[in-house]
Amino acid sequence: MSTAFTSADILLPKDTDLEKWAVIACDQFTSEPEYWAETEKLTEGAVTALDLILPEVYLNGADVDERIKKIHANMFGYLDSEVFEEYKNALIYVERTQTDGIVRAGIVGAVDLEQYDYHKGSVSQVRATEATVVERIPPRIKVRKGAPIELPHIMILIDDENRQIIEPLAGIKDSLKKLYGFELMQGGGRIDAWLLDSLAQEAVFSGLDRLADRAAFNRRYGLENAEPLVYAMGDGNHSLATAKEYYEQLKAENPGKDLSGHPARYALAEIVNLHSPALQFEAIHRIVTGADENQLMADITEALGLSEGKTEGAQCFGIVNNGKTVWYTAAKTSSKLTVGTLQNFLDTWCRENGAGIDYIHGTEVVEKLSQDNGSIGFVLPDMGKEELFPTVIADGALPRKTFSMGHARDKRYYVEARKISE
Repeated sequence: MSTAFTSADILLPKDTDLEKWAVIACDQFTSEPEYWAETEKLTEGAVTALDLILPEVYLNGADVDERIKKIHANMFGYLDSEVFEEYKNALIYVERTQTDGIVRAGIVGAVDLEQYDYHKGSVSQVRATEATVVERIPPRIKVRKGAPIELPHIMILIDDENRQIIEPLAGIKDSLKKLYGFELMQGGGRIDAWLLDSLAQEAVFSGLDRLADRAAFNRRYGLENAEPLVYAMGDGNHSLATAKEYYEQLKAENPGKDLSGHPARYALAEIVNLHSPALQFEAIHRIVTGADENQLMADITEALGLSEGKTEGAQCFGIVNNGKTVWYTAAKTSSKLTVGTLQNFLDTWCRENGAGIDYIHGTEVVEKLSQDNGSIGFVLPDMGKEELFPTVIADGALPRKTFSMGHARDKRYYVEARKISE
């Protein structure tokens, strides 16, 4: 048996200050441009992954096309100047020390996009855990199209309750080749990594094959003849969807050509065990901007039948205005999840009233942003991580931005890269 996760030809920068090389995932701090301004200062004049990514804070800027051209030029420049060393058929064991001191272990390798489908109702081995907004894909394809390499912030979860796949690697890491170890910029914690040898790779793939066994999967989840869900998206949902769409476009543009071995068929990603103690699911909150605050409050109160206070067993969320949070219970719901009920309302209201919506990690940021004129924040309850696989299996993808795995500064940093063009 062969699962969707495999080894890859992985690029790592050599003779480089890795503390300036590694920068945080591009979809973080989208409402805090000062974070990215500080990152630019810290990396000025250095060989850095910041030269090769497009922080989403700039995604809607007037100069976005020029930024993308520069990114592509930087990629070719880094390849031509031999910034990278390539590790063939590699898997990399990573230990990320988070800002809370807890270590999150993972394995970096490649995901076969032929075995991934992000659409709701998918029965592929790799599935989205939240609704994918197809409108968000085209601008990201602009970055990937014409790019000779990729740098991923994708994190994919496996449901290895017995901790038999990733966790044993900690016990053998001292016998493996250490690739790097350094502190991450702007208080991001630390990261260390080791190259897996052939025996360690074999053990990993055997363990993943066990998770993909159909009979065992169906027994575990109380199903009958269902296709196994082996890999559930954690972070980077739209990045993986972009890689998939780019690969599908490539196939459509080359009818009859065998692209089964094309590097764009795969996407670099890190797999992490859902049961890692480092993984804590946290809600992703909302901030609505450019709104008539009184009108929004009146409309949401009526539409969702809001009453002040929390009710046990009911759908409850906080509304934040001028830095003050008040919790409400919704009597009229449109989803099994609180986040779904709220999102359904906000999507329609923002579209009809010309307001914007952003997704925020951390209540303190929501409180700060809600003090701006025309801005109202929404604070959501956390989701239990043990609900993830059963919910995705039963109901398909969750509403978008349902949960986040940890704080913004604990997200993946760009370190590894991979060629995606022939």
